[in-house]
Amino acid sequence: MLVNTITHLLRQKLPPAEILVLDQSPVHTPSVEAALSAWDEQGTIRWIHLTEPSIPAAMNEALLRSRAEVILFLDDDVVPEADSIAAHGAAHENTGAAVVAGRVIQPWQEGMDFSQDEHFHFASTKPQWIDRFMGGNFSIRRKVALDVGGFDENFVYVAYNFEVEFAHRLRSKGYQIYFEPRACLHHLKSPDGGTRSMVDHLTTWNPSHAVGAYYCTMRTTAGGHRPSAMLHRFLSSVVTRHHLRRPWWIPATLLSELLGVIWAIALACKGPRYLREKPKV
Repeated sequence: MLVNTITHLLRQKLPPAEILVLDQSPVHTPSVEAALSAWDEQGTIRWIHLTEPSIPAAMNEALLRSRAEVILFLDDDVVPEADSIAAHGAAHENTGAAVVAGRVIQPWQEGMDFSQDEHFHFASTKPQWIDRFMGGNFSIRRKVALDVGGFDENFVYVAYNFEVEFAHRLRSKGYQIYFEPRACLHHLKSPDGGTRSMVDHLTTWNPSHAVGAYYCTMRTTAGGHRPSAMLHRFLSSVVTRHHLRRPWWIPATLLSELLGVIWAIALACKGPRYLREKPKV
């Protein structure tokens, strides 16, 4: 899927000025390894190996290494439509937005008509100003990203809700986010590679998913409302169809949530881990 994603980018109507591949997978199949090596040697991509999977750390590395004024962040398992990059660029130019969020069509949404939807979601077809974005298809002015400190690397493992916290910091500094549906891609939801090695949050006591939710609440919710917001998350974690059908998973989920709370408090006490280095050219 990674090779296919890069191939689609190279076939865009407006090709990218550079492609940085922040590789968090420890090993690839021989054919994928050969394709990435060849592209890297030709200068088609810049293949950067990271030793530990971390979504915000990888994105911060891209901020440091990129030479572009506007950086488009994409998942590695997507099929962008032919004019997606051009649509991102046009939206930045026409709106002056700090961030342009693109349209994301999930596998279960293929073929559906969303033209009459009144409520916003990321498969919507109506351009509009919004207050959040999805990490797998958004572009940002590099200076803006550096101005707000980059991405918080305290969002560990699957980095759940890192976009929410980042958007909160953006808006607090007066920056705006624009949704451009013409900047569209189809998300394939690959089960393998990078941070996807983490366990399923519904069938584990591991707090890898829960910690991000609680840490985000602590970073973005006013002090007086934090306890109730965290309690709501804790209780609602087991109010799901999965737990209704499999109640024996309730104790494990509650343990996962409790460990997530403790971990999030420890991270919050240490303070955020923003990008503080000077950008590398």
